[in-house]
Amino acid sequence: MGNFNLSHRVVLAPLTRTRSFNNVPQPHAILYYSQRASQGGLLITEATGVSDTAQGYPNTPGIWTKEQVEAWKPIVDAVHAKGGVFICQIWHVGRVSNSCYQPNGQTPISSSDKSLTSSHAQQFTPPRKLSTDEIPNIVNDFRLAARNAIEAGFDGIEIHAAHDLPKRFALDAPLNKYNRETFYTSDPVVGYTDYPFLD
Repeated sequence: MGNFNLSHRVVLAPLTRTRSFNNVPQPHAILYYSQRASQGGLLITEATGVSDTAQGYPNTPGIWTKEQVEAWKPIVDAVHAKGGVFICQIWHVGRVSNSCYQPNGQTPISSSDKSLTSSHAQQFTPPRKLSTDEIPNIVNDFRLAARNAIEAGFDGIEIHAAHDLPKRFALDAPLNKYNRETFYTSDPVVGYTDYPFLD
């Protein structure tokens, strides 16, 4: 797979574990990930927040602070010690959040001010629509998280840009309409059809 020589086709898919207290990966994750590592095996981390506004669930890990980067390092080292290839999945939950997970209890940010329409809607706070001027800040959060993942020793990153329900794309298709103003840059992240912040 690209630059990686994988020895088999079994992959540890991302699993939201909700065991990273204060969004900092904990030492027990060393055992969790290393037990699943094998020579030439591919592991993808649980979804890892790119910023303090990226959170939508309790105790999910982040990679936007130095403390988080340092906490990931021994986990990554343990996977590498077993010969595994370790990818960090980075994300921002967008409107799939509640103000209790947001800094200072603020409203979650999204591509729309429309509330999530699902059977789980009662747990989500109606979001605030991002302005076009705010999008570069979110893109920068992803850039910083990617750099931090490499600093932590990960072999690469995966951008998680679709979440909620299996039918999310169908539910949110009206939210992802083409808006020329949001395509202000050639950055491939911004141009992604299902990017959670674009109209």
